[in-house]
Parts: sequence; structure tokens; C-alpha cells
Amino acid sequence: MEQFLQEAKEGSRVLAALSGAEKNRILREMAGALRSNTMGLIEANAIDMRDGKENNLSSALMDRLMLDEKRIEAMAKAIEDIAALKEPVGRVLDGWVTETGLKIEKVSIPIGVIGIIYESRPNVTSDTAALCFKSSNVCVLKGGKEAESSNKAIAAILQSVLERNRLPKSLVSLIPDSSRAGVDKLIKMDKYVDLIIPRGGEGLIKHVSQNATVSVVKHDKGLCHTYIDSHADIQKALDVCINAKCRRTGICGAMETLLVNEEIAPTILPLLKERYDALGTELRGCEATRNIITVLDADEDDFYTEYLDNILSIKIVKDVAEALIHIQTYGSAHSDAIITENYSHAEEFLNGVDSACVYLNASTQFTDGGEFGFGAEVGISTNKLHARGPMGIEGLTTYKYKIYGSGQTRK
Repeated sequence: MEQFLQEAKEGSRVLAALSGAEKNRILREMAGALRSNTMGLIEANAIDMRDGKENNLSSALMDRLMLDEKRIEAMAKAIEDIAALKEPVGRVLDGWVTETGLKIEKVSIPIGVIGIIYESRPNVTSDTAALCFKSSNVCVLKGGKEAESSNKAIAAILQSVLERNRLPKSLVSLIPDSSRAGVDKLIKMDKYVDLIIPRGGEGLIKHVSQNATVSVVKHDKGLCHTYIDSHADIQKALDVCINAKCRRTGICGAMETLLVNEEIAPTILPLLKERYDALGTELRGCEATRNIITVLDADEDDFYTEYLDNILSIKIVKDVAEALIHIQTYGSAHSDAIITENYSHAEEFLNGVDSACVYLNASTQFTDGGEFGFGAEVGISTNKLHARGPMGIEGLTTYKYKIYGSGQTRK
């Protein structure tokens, strides 16, 4: 592991020497290589899908795992979108002249070597590799064992492009020891690794955060809420809430708990139940909810649960203030939304929810680097430092100060 990471650290110097134009050309080659190897990727993914079925993975996890021509095209397009972004490295973020005549510039630079630990979705391999390459960071990847065959195939394609351009494979690589012991070594290698980004289940995040000596940016669970206010537009509420839960149930931006104002609940809950029943959604509700519609009982644990499945908890609340208290108590600071036509209620909610992304009259499933215009993302940070929300290339840079003098000495 140490030799592997030492090579990655050495590769960061090679990557730092590449111009923005060179990086963009190579990224476009990577996109083309994914397209030309579509069938090979589908064959590799079929091995993971077969193993996933044998291991009884949930339908939501199987959906996250699956690659087809459409998703591979989306992966290639994401790399091209990243190539088209402005160069993030070497930008003068600020500048000034001091009283002593020193000229100071605050300049963006890459972080260095970034270890990314993730589960399920193979497209994370290409997305994070491209974002790191664009921002001149070396990436060391540890994907989930359920996507092992797919991840290896994607990494091999990207590495072949690097080799054709006489660049070291270590710029984009999968860790050689993907066991729990291997991960434990990786997160303590602060001599070589500058940042760890864990994205996945609560257990993984907790383990990495508690045991790493390398700096960590957490990409924690998505326990997302939508609150339907008393001043909501009924049709907007129906459309947004169905999308927030059912578009893709296994992503971190999917709504897990629906909060409904007590004034509008008798009107909207039967309409929502009809729509959710048609989509096979299992509904669990508080006592007040069950007095209006027939659903399963939602207990305390349900409101703490990120289902990542076609299951939804419902709670009736008195007002915005009670909705805020519920979200503060049970939420994960990921994404939360309010449906309302009342400006003061909207601002109370948007200002009061301490989450990375807060929405007015829109689905929480928009929390995504591509949807935000970042090309892709390395994940959704629930940290407050140093990045928050969808983490694109800006979140993969830091800065240094360049100071220009003319012989000044300090008194």
C-alpha cells in the first residue's frame, strides 16, 4: 500500500505540470474510450449484476449498480461536460497590496492526492476520476465489492488513455487492497494522501471519520424531507413529492420523510396516497396521518431511517416551526424542501433549515453535481468545512498565497 501511494504522490507532480488544454484533450479522449468500449463495460457489469442477484441486493441497489448503453453515454457526456468547465487551478481568487508594498495573490491550487471510498454506483469511478484529473488531483479509488468488475473495467479504460499520453497510471487508480484492512491503511496514510472522501452507508462514514488521520470530508446519508405548507399549490405539491420519492428511490437525494401541514393534510393526503399506491410506494404514517388515510404505522425509528427504497414516512405538523424542529431532530443536513406559495413561510424554512441544499417548490432529487452545472460530483458533502453540498471541481481545490516583494524587511 505504501509503495502504491508513494507512486500516486509522485504522480501529482506530473499532473501539476499539465496545461488546462492538455487535461481537457485527455478528458475528451477518456469520454471517447468509454463510448468505444460500451459492450465490454456492459459485459463486466453483467458479472456484478449476476453476483448482486445471488447476494439478494435490494432492487434499489441493483438499480444503482446497473450499467446500460444510456448510462455509459451519460458517463461519457459527464466527462465531456467536466472538460468544458473553466480551469479551476491557477486562478487568482483575490489580490491586494499591503502598506509595506508587498503584492499578495490568493491562488487556487489542487489538494494533491485524494482517496475516495464509495459504494454501489460504477459511474462514480469515471465521474470522480474526471473531476480529480480536471482539478489536477491524483485520485485513489476504493469502490464497493458489489461493483468490483465494473469498476476495474472503467479504471482500465481510463488508465489506457493515460498511458497513450505517456502519463503514469497512478494518476487514476484503484487501491490494491480493497479489504477493510486495506481501507484502514489508506485512511491513515497522511504522508501520501491529502484528503479522504467517504460516500456510502452510515457505518462506513462513521468508521472512516473516527479512524482516519487524513483529513475527511463526509458525504453522509441523505435523510431528505419535503414539507407541504398550508399555502401550497396542490398540483405542485403532488408533482414534486412524487418525483422526490419515486424518480429514483435509491439515491441520496430521494425524499425519505414527508411533512404535511395539518390544515392541508385532509385535502392532499388522499390525493398523494392514490398517486403513491399506483407506483407501489409503501407508506408509513404518524397517528394523525392514519386518521386520514390507511397506511402502516410509522414509529420513531422510521423517521431516522434512510430507506433508499420505495418506502416513505409521513408526519403531520402544525406549522413551519414544527417542521423545522422535526428536520433538525431527524435529518442528516443533506437536502430538504418546502412547497408553498407564501413568501414569508418560504424564507422562514429556507433560512431555518441547516442543510447543504434547501429547496422551494422543487424536488430534492436535483441535488446532483450535473444538475448544478458542475459536470459531475465526487459526492454530496454534509460537512460545513471545507466543501458543502454537491462537490465539484471547486471543492477539489484549495489555495495558497503568493507574495511578491522588492526587498522588504519587517520591522
